[in-house]
Amino acid sequence: MTAVAAERAFDFSTLEEGKLPEGWKPVRVGKGREGEWKVLKADVPPTFKPLSDLAPNVTRRAVVAQTSGDATDDRFPLLVFEGERFGDFDARVRFQIAGGVTEQMAGLVFRYADEGSFYVVRFSALGQNLRFYKFVGGERSVPIGPTFPIAKGEWHELGVKCTGNRIEVSVDGKEAMPALTDNSHSTGRIGFFTKSDSVAYFSDLKITYRPLESLAAVLVRTSLEKQSRLADLRVLGKKAGSTNLEVLSAKDASEVGRAADETETKVFQENRPYYSKTKDVAWVVHALHDRNGEVLGVVRVGLKVYRGQIESTTIARALPIVQMMEARIGAALTLSE
Repeated sequence: MTAVAAERAFDFSTLEEGKLPEGWKPVRVGKGREGEWKVLKADVPPTFKPLSDLAPNVTRRAVVAQTSGDATDDRFPLLVFEGERFGDFDARVRFQIAGGVTEQMAGLVFRYADEGSFYVVRFSALGQNLRFYKFVGGERSVPIGPTFPIAKGEWHELGVKCTGNRIEVSVDGKEAMPALTDNSHSTGRIGFFTKSDSVAYFSDLKITYRPLESLAAVLVRTSLEKQSRLADLRVLGKKAGSTNLEVLSAKDASEVGRAADETETKVFQENRPYYSKTKDVAWVVHALHDRNGEVLGVVRVGLKVYRGQIESTTIARALPIVQMMEARIGAALTLSE
């Protein structure tokens, strides 16, 4: 994976039971009923090995599950993340095949464009195998892959890494099958896969990826999707090989490329927020940090003025936007790629 990367980590453990996680869409490929996807509680082992033998082996946590028992053969209930498309990525998810009579399968779909175009990597507890196949124009390819011992009720980590046309698959951190090359799909969305009456649980999905659009553009776009009433929003940073701080992405596209003003430069250098207010807009200029706390850029948030608005409450309103952006930045080295 390239060093210029962003991260998305999906923690389902705090979500309300019976609901779908925000930004995810159920899709049924093939015949039969729609899938029944929801958050429910399950016993999940810790991500890291306990330091003591006395520590609990499992924790009761919320996971995302497919629970429909429709045993139609050519039926594939998927749950697809709609928030972003991915090209080159490294995805890891913990999963458990929890039940099923006709089938017991779980896996990932990736580079998903629509119901007839995507890749699949899936495991079968009944078949004791791992398979890769693809849908192209609605036609499913012949599945390929090795015998793989896997049992119902066990938790495992599935990893899928795509770099160009190269696809690598791992289980619990170890290579699970020889790397594949395929040119059918170059970008798309990521989601969870099941078949027929399979009951499967998914947890702790993490995706490291090179954005198809600049990271600054992703930060602005996703923030505006969640906070559509923002008066303005701009992200500033330095392009690779440049020492100049400039607007990399903005709600107002005409701002892109503008050199940082005195306030934005000062915030970048001193790592302290700045507040100002005009008749209609209250501005918060705040540093953006990488996962190590280093200043990587600056965000200028414009909030509509309301009666009695003061500096401390305005900064408090802007802070969740800053924090959401920083969570997306992860280990990125620049906001411009």
